[in-house]
Amino acid sequence: MFKNVHHIAIIGTNYNKTKEFYVDKLGFEVISEYNRPEKNDIILNVRQGNLVLEIFIKEDAPLRPKMPNPEHSGLRHLAFKVEDVEAVLKKFDKLDIPHEELRYDDFDNKKMAFFFDPDGLPLEIHE
Repeated sequence: MFKNVHHIAIIGTNYNKTKEFYVDKLGFEVISEYNRPEKNDIILNVRQGNLVLEIFIKEDAPLRPKMPNPEHSGLRHLAFKVEDVEAVLKKFDKLDIPHEELRYDDFDNKKMAFFFDPDGLPLEIHE
């Protein structure tokens, strides 16, 4: 029935920080942007490869409960497949992207690590 994921929608609260994080630091390309004053938000659509994120920038959005407890209902985290987790973590260090330490997946024993967007959304890199 489904071919693939069309896009993933997330909410950010600060246009400049969110765009800097996803576009400038993580390398997503902006494919469209819509300012919607009637809804008090901006939609920033970004792409990297076949992955499209639809980022709603809404300054008055309620904040996600802070870590370390990601066990709230709803989306738990987004995981990005990478070739070399350790190389990506070194790049994150150069870009001042805070992250957790390298660890190994309990099920497939592959390298992984968590990091967070400017609003605290948990993100993962995984080999």
